[in-house]
This record gives sequence, C-alpha cells and structure tokens, in this order.
Amino acid sequence: MAAERKLLGADRGEAPGVGGEEDEGQSLWSSILSDVSTRARTKLPYGKNILVLGEDGSGKTTLMAKLQGTEHSKKGRGLEYLYLNIHDEDRDDQTRCNVWILDGDLYHKGLLKFALSADTIRETVAMFVVDMSRPWTVMESLAKWAGVLREHIDKLKIAPEEMRELEQKIIKDFQEYVEPEGLPEGSPQRRGPTATGTEDDSIILPLGDNVLTHNLGIPVLVVCTKCDAVSVLEKEHDYSEEHFDFIQSHIRSFCLQYGAALIYTSVKEEKNLDLLYKYIVHKAYNFYFNSPALVVEKDAVFIPAGWDNEKKIAILHENFTTVKPEDAYEGFISKPPIRKLVPDKEVAAEDEQVFLMKQQSNLAKQPATPTRASESPARAPTGSPRTPGRSGTTTVPSSSPMAAVKKPDPNIKNAAASEGVLANFFNSLLHKKTGSPGSPGGAATQNAQGSAKKTGQKPVLTNVQDELDRMTRQQDTMLANSSSTENEA
Repeated sequence: MAAERKLLGADRGEAPGVGGEEDEGQSLWSSILSDVSTRARTKLPYGKNILVLGEDGSGKTTLMAKLQGTEHSKKGRGLEYLYLNIHDEDRDDQTRCNVWILDGDLYHKGLLKFALSADTIRETVAMFVVDMSRPWTVMESLAKWAGVLREHIDKLKIAPEEMRELEQKIIKDFQEYVEPEGLPEGSPQRRGPTATGTEDDSIILPLGDNVLTHNLGIPVLVVCTKCDAVSVLEKEHDYSEEHFDFIQSHIRSFCLQYGAALIYTSVKEEKNLDLLYKYIVHKAYNFYFNSPALVVEKDAVFIPAGWDNEKKIAILHENFTTVKPEDAYEGFISKPPIRKLVPDKEVAAEDEQVFLMKQQSNLAKQPATPTRASESPARAPTGSPRTPGRSGTTTVPSSSPMAAVKKPDPNIKNAAASEGVLANFFNSLLHKKTGSPGSPGGAATQNAQGSAKKTGQKPVLTNVQDELDRMTRQQDTMLANSSSTENEA
C-alpha cells in the first residue's frame, strides 16, 4: 500500500523519496505490465465458428437464437449469421462465437465458402440438426448434410499434412474421453493441459471397425430438435419403445462413424438447452465439462463424443422383438400415409323470398289429391239390420238402423244406417229416375222393375226421400205400440 501511495504521489508531481522506494515502485509497474501482457496472451480467441446444417423446418435458427438468448421468429434464406456471447468466469473475459446457419436448400451450399475455409477449419465446430417430430427423415438428412460437408472440405486447399493433423486430433480427443465421475469436484472452468507432455501422448491407439470411419477433421455434434413430439408419435402413429430404441440405435451408429456427440433437445420445453450450450463451449474453447452421458429418458438423450461404442449400442438391441438391428431404417420407421383432406365448399345462403317462391312453384306443379265421398266423417256404424216384424225385445238398441234414421239430420241427409239402406242408396244413385214413365229413362226403369218381379228380387226404390219418410213413420208406430203396452202392464 505504501508503494502504491508513492506511485500516486509521483503521478501528482510530488518529489520521489529515497532510492530504495523508487526501485520498489518501478518493480510494481513492471509486475502490472507483465500481468496485463499475460492476460492478453490468454484471452479467449475471437474467430471461433459454429456451422449449422439441416433441413428446412428442423428448427436450426430457433435453436441457436434460443442459445443466444433472443426470440427469433424470422426465417432467413441462404446463409444466416448469429453469434453467441461466451464468458470466461475464471479470467473475467468474454468474446463472441460466430454462428453460421446454412439454408436447407442444396442450391445454397456454395455459400459454405464464406463460413468454412482453409483458414478457419481449425476454429470450426459442425452441427447437424434433425427433426424428431419427423423421425422418418432423420437418417436421410444426416447422410445428406454429412456428404455436403465432406464435399466442401475436400474442395478446400488444405495441405495433406495439415489435414492429417486435424484428423489425428479428432481421434485423440475421442480416445481421451474421461468419465466426469472420476474428475475432482471444484475443477476450474477451463480444462488444463495433460499431465505429461511427452511424445507418448500423441500415440494413436487402434479404433473399432465402425469408429471414426468418416473423419471430417472437425468436431461434429448431432442435435435432435422437437423431442417433445415423442408423445405425439406415440398417440397418433402408435410408436412404441422399440421404435425409439431403433431410431436411437441408428443415430448413435452414425455418430460413432463420425466421432460425433449426440443430444436430444426441445425448445418448447427448454430441455437440454443449457447442456447443449456448455458442450459447444467445451468443444470450441476447451472449457471444462463435467456432465455425464444420459441414456435413460428417451426424449433427453445425451452422449458425448468418445463415450459410446458398439457394445453400449447393442444394449438397445436386446429390446427388439419385431425388428432386427441390421434392418433398413426406412423399412421400420416409414413415413405415414398422407391423408388428403377435402376442403369444405363454401355454400352461399339463398335469399329467403327466392326460396319461398321456388317452393310455391313446386307445390303448384303437384296434382291435386281427389277426395272420396265414402270417407265422410259422418259415416254411420255398420251392423246387422233388424226388421220391425222380428220377435225380440221391445226396446230398440242404439245400434239399430231405425234409430239412426228416426230424426234425420240435414248435415248427414244422405248417410245410411245399415248395409241394406246403403245398398238401396247406391242403387238409387245408379238407377236414378230421371222423369215420367214416358220419358226415355222411365221405360228403362219400368223394364228393370218388371224383370225384378219375374226373378223374385225386390224392386229397386226410386225415391230415397220417400223411403226415409216411410221408415220414420214405421219407427214412430213401433215406439207408440211399445209405450201403450207398458201402460197396460
């Protein structure tokens, strides 16, 4: 503190003290400058790049914007650019990491030259993004974009020695993966150098048959987005545990060939986003990373590069019952049939008056329904006729035809009370007397009556009203006789 006060006094123009104190001040300045110079050499690099490849609609831009801490709703074309803010807590330093997102159209693959060149390949991490809501497109998309990236790297003017050095570094990092459980707690954020710096560290051990057979020379990360759609696949497409294990098995085999890491994410549910950010920083800036592999939950898988092998993948095969591990991916995870939806045609409501006029016209065209005279509501009940001279009770039942014609109602003048009266009524209509015996119709009537007498049939009555009057008088006579009999008794 005394040395600092002396330095401040010197800055304000105060006279320096004795020679020993002046030498102490100069040494303090030298240590400060040395510390600043050291910090400058160990600052975070600026030119790190993340190259994101994937199909349209897979969620590339949305995912990276979420890692950036912004809500990105616009979809770009060609080659998009974002950046991530990287902060080093140990040295209180920060920088920006460039993010290049290529459009899903292969027409724009020529724009890769702006994101990945021979000068920036050492500072680049590749990311393949696939859509788990459409699992039938996963393996085709991975093969497609891995081929695009391989084709672009092959066109770069990179010396064979340098390319071999990059490939050896990927193999070394893959083999040197250490389980986080074995590392001490409280380790610094940045990963330190290896324990020994001898040449033995550069020895490359033999790999498996299907491990790093497609070495691109840059770190690769496979990200499965929209993993919240797992429940939708189960409900709508009848996906089972076997389907998801089969999908994971094929993706992990692909990652093993490219030495890539695998992580399942969901922006909607914010699942594994923080884990993805830490792993990207770990691969790009060599930060310390202590998250273990996650293989229990089918929608939150995380497998760091170097952890997986063929034996661990074979554990998934034990649950296969209807499919074999070597079966074609598209044969078991097939695209569901497209259901064609017929659009509903818009129907305009007809004007009310026009509708009523059409109905009126239709009713006018229909023929009128003829009415039947025999269906008159004043129809009398039918029954057996009872003659006046017939022996029996003196009282006349209400069902007697005579009671029906006792007092004829003018409204039902032509209605008959029995079958005989009805027969006479209709016969009188058919053989109606139209005039005197000298008229044309009279002769026909007389002939009909004569023929009836010869055959013993009852002649047809020609006057209905006279018949009804006669029947009424006869009924009155019967009632009078009945009443006199009761008085005598």
